Amino acid sequence: MSRFLFITLPLTGHVYPASAIASQLSAGGHEVAWVGSRARLLPLIGDEATVYGTGLRPYRGLADTGLQSVKSLWEDFVVPFTRFTLPSVEKAVQDYRPDILVVDQHALAGALAAERHGLRWATLCSSSMELGQPFRELPKIECWIRGHLATVWADAGLPGGEVPDLRFSPHLVIALTSTALSGGLAFPGHYALVGPALSARPARAGFPWDWLDSGRSHVLVTVGTMAESNATDSANFYRRAAEALAPLGDRLQGIVIAPPDAIPAPPGHVLVVPRVPLLELMPHLDAVICHGGLNTVCEALSCAVPLVVAPLTRDQPINAAQVVAAGAGLRVSFGRVTPAQLRYALTTVLDDPGYAVAAARIRDSFVAAGGARAAAQRLAQLAGSHQ
Repeated sequence: MSRFLFITLPLTGHVYPASAIASQLSAGGHEVAWVGSRARLLPLIGDEATVYGTGLRPYRGLADTGLQSVKSLWEDFVVPFTRFTLPSVEKAVQDYRPDILVVDQHALAGALAAERHGLRWATLCSSSMELGQPFRELPKIECWIRGHLATVWADAGLPGGEVPDLRFSPHLVIALTSTALSGGLAFPGHYALVGPALSARPARAGFPWDWLDSGRSHVLVTVGTMAESNATDSANFYRRAAEALAPLGDRLQGIVIAPPDAIPAPPGHVLVVPRVPLLELMPHLDAVICHGGLNTVCEALSCAVPLVVAPLTRDQPINAAQVVAAGAGLRVSFGRVTPAQLRYALTTVLDDPGYAVAAARIRDSFVAAGGARAAAQRLAQLAGSHQ
């Protein structure tokens, strides 16, 4: 059996899929350890996990949009995060002596440590930010990103010459999507499109299951963890969503994941809660209104639930475009959509069965792709090929 070291970002949407894959590896008899903030990781992966701590520091720019979000992602998050975590990753590699490093695509310290120590490593793409090469028609941006890769390579004291693309492992790239969602993009043979990696999560107590009315449709509204970094825009969107849902009480119930004060005096058919047991709730839903984060999109589609996507930043516009191209939902403007427009998009998705049919087609592709189990199998094969 082999040892796997996971290096991920301290963000829920990145930790959960990595944890699902790690659980499959552990079930297969392999050993797993993590590098990251204990305060962020342990509540999500369990107190019994082995975690080499990095500490935690704040990062700026997470609320930026458009191309500015790409700039801030690299300058204010990826590069500082790499520099901050590299010493802890190096220590973990020396102490734990892993066979394989499993590295989040933007946790470049893991790739740097693997290259330094001559270890095999796998990239885990828990977002679509780089996967589809969105900047292939903007060579200056791609060149600028390459410059940042060269900077962290030099900062790590690695030898000069051609710097490898640390976003993509030459050994294995695990992408949490499928061809039915990603479209006609062609990938090299060492890319494994496994679909969403889902597993049991820490229990969320207190959801009022008896509130759900089986005679009405159920719609979830969420902007994911974006609410933490962009509270003002999120609160504005919540209010417009509530207005969109207000006249529809005879046909649906809405569940809005938001702080209790985000929607003052919601109508009786709209439930405002700070958190929900998402994977347990999803099979009860008929539509999801969301920001377009890959986790939320794939969790909905894994239950054949169509979407209304209001993207704002990072990979969200990419995900929204893929949902629309696949016929599994509609896209609206996060900042400009009116309640009436949002209501129209929602009722269209609910009333036209074609959206649910397309969502079911993507669900079937996820099942065929194998999810966390398939990812664990590919990682085990990578480890076995080196022994």
